[in-house]
Amino acid sequence: MPGVETIKSSWADEVELDYGGLPPTTETVENGQKYVTEYKYNKDDKKTKVVRTYKISKQVVPKTVAKRRTWTKFGESKNDKPGPNSQTTMVSEEIFMQFLNSKEDEKANDPLLDPTKNIAKCRICNGEHWSVNCPYKGTAMDTNMMEKKASAAAAAAVDAPKSGKYVPPFLKDSQKGALGMRGRDDTAAIRISNLSESMTEADLEELVKKIGPQSKMYLARDKNTGLCKGFAYVHFKQRKDAAAAIEILNGHGYDHLILSVEWSKPQNN
Repeated sequence: MPGVETIKSSWADEVELDYGGLPPTTETVENGQKYVTEYKYNKDDKKTKVVRTYKISKQVVPKTVAKRRTWTKFGESKNDKPGPNSQTTMVSEEIFMQFLNSKEDEKANDPLLDPTKNIAKCRICNGEHWSVNCPYKGTAMDTNMMEKKASAAAAAAVDAPKSGKYVPPFLKDSQKGALGMRGRDDTAAIRISNLSESMTEADLEELVKKIGPQSKMYLARDKNTGLCKGFAYVHFKQRKDAAAAIEILNGHGYDHLILSVEWSKPQNN
């Protein structure tokens, strides 16, 4: 009698004979890692075995998160174990949200509260500091800047009557008869205020000589101490030079003070 040959079958055939379909998913934990084994059909309608490996780690979570994980599951996941199920849950990237109220949003968009922006702007070098603290003060850069401003202010003074703006009668060039009893033309005179007590005539001349020729200068001094009272008058030969002086020196830093320059008011007879 011939012997019966034993035919070895593959594990897929054995699974199909034993279960008649896909075997259930199994989980094993070894050395701090969890292995999940599951079976499914691929695109070619063949059974495949998929093994997923998870690393088990402990982390501290808020009480609300820990309590939420103990909630009773429902529906098709009623019999699932605590934690996410790979069949029904997909863990994607974490998104952190930050809520801001309207006041904080307004403060964030306020340019004045921006520490990277500086309000101060130098008139000499256009740097982010005051003109008094400019390292180029009194240098060639300061001189060139004053000359450019003088030219621009002089051109603006010539074109001023064409702009349609109101010009007081005593400031108009056409009124040449507005001379005082002392024979000086007040239409080309300016008043410089906020001068320091140590101001001298030489300092005053040095301050305005680059702008244009002057006919007269007067530095007010105290009769008892001889110190400067804080203001002075400068009479230019041309009105456009006086306008340029106001444009350049008004708000200009000098001797740790900010100068105030304006047109000199005519004296009453």
